[in-house]
Amino acid sequence: MQKNRQRRVKIGRQVVVDLSTNYLGLSLANPVIASSSPLTGDIDIARQLEDIGVSAIVMPSLFEESLAEDEAQMHRFLDFQDTGFGEANSFLPEPSHYQSHLDDYLNLITRLKRSLSIPVIGSLNGVSLAGWLEHAKDLEAAGCDALELNIYYVAADTRQAGADIERHFLGILEKVRAEVAVPLSVKLSHSFSSPGHFVRQLEQCGADGVVLFNRFYLPDIDLEALEIVPKIYLSSPTECLERIRWLALLRDHVSLNMAASGGFYQAADVVKALLAGADVVCLCSVLLQSGVHAASSILEDLQNWLVEKEYHSVAQLRGSVSQRHAINPVAYEHSNYQAVLSSYAPVDEPRES
Repeated sequence: MQKNRQRRVKIGRQVVVDLSTNYLGLSLANPVIASSSPLTGDIDIARQLEDIGVSAIVMPSLFEESLAEDEAQMHRFLDFQDTGFGEANSFLPEPSHYQSHLDDYLNLITRLKRSLSIPVIGSLNGVSLAGWLEHAKDLEAAGCDALELNIYYVAADTRQAGADIERHFLGILEKVRAEVAVPLSVKLSHSFSSPGHFVRQLEQCGADGVVLFNRFYLPDIDLEALEIVPKIYLSSPTECLERIRWLALLRDHVSLNMAASGGFYQAADVVKALLAGADVVCLCSVLLQSGVHAASSILEDLQNWLVEKEYHSVAQLRGSVSQRHAINPVAYEHSNYQAVLSSYAPVDEPRES
């Protein structure tokens, strides 16, 4: 079994490439981790991911709404069994081995920790402050090496100011930070008016890392039924460019770890994220679309690129093309906008004869 893929690549007798990195206080063999998805909730697939070299996994999110529904169902079952005959009520069955969604999730953590030698990062999606606190402590107690706070929030209330939303995020982080000792990352959307300022606030409130960026499902409209149909689309390769821009803009202004997530399909995408300043790159859509062995190809191509370019380590290249170190720093900003638009050449339309 190929556990914990080798950190270094050897050419002849000389070790030339060190792929190791650090993320959320964890020493990882390389910067490629498996992002939260159904794949990381399957023990056998998680083992495959480890065997082919993925250095950590992020579990599927634990949703507080699912736990609340479990509790509501049990409440209906136990408290509303009245048959109309008092004597008969005592004969109604009560579950003795009921497994809630929370029980299943905590058991999965235990099984993953027993089966894998790579770190297991829990993912939590809460609704209420009490839920965030209670379940963060549950995940820590079950053995997660770190937690990812997946604060999925669509600002649909037109009366709610952006500053209120930021305070909501910061409040969750501060409360959870006070209750758990494991490292915390916050998974953000790109829909903040000043992502850089907000990430600095997260760092000040105790975040050990951020994940750039979350992807929301997109509601569609069924034109026949005239109903809203929630849909999930896999990311496209072009989406990684937005992540790369913000990594480069933030790298020299924060000390926390940064993970890139969304649109990373090839080793070239991973290299760009590392050059911009990422500590790790999360793979999800490419694994769902092409299979888990896509990670193996990405790692092999990453190693080959580093050898070809004569880099000795991932640490050597990390952040070397961030905004501060880039040859053309303004290319990350608005000042390059006009030049980009001017460079686009439309396809010539065929002329009518």
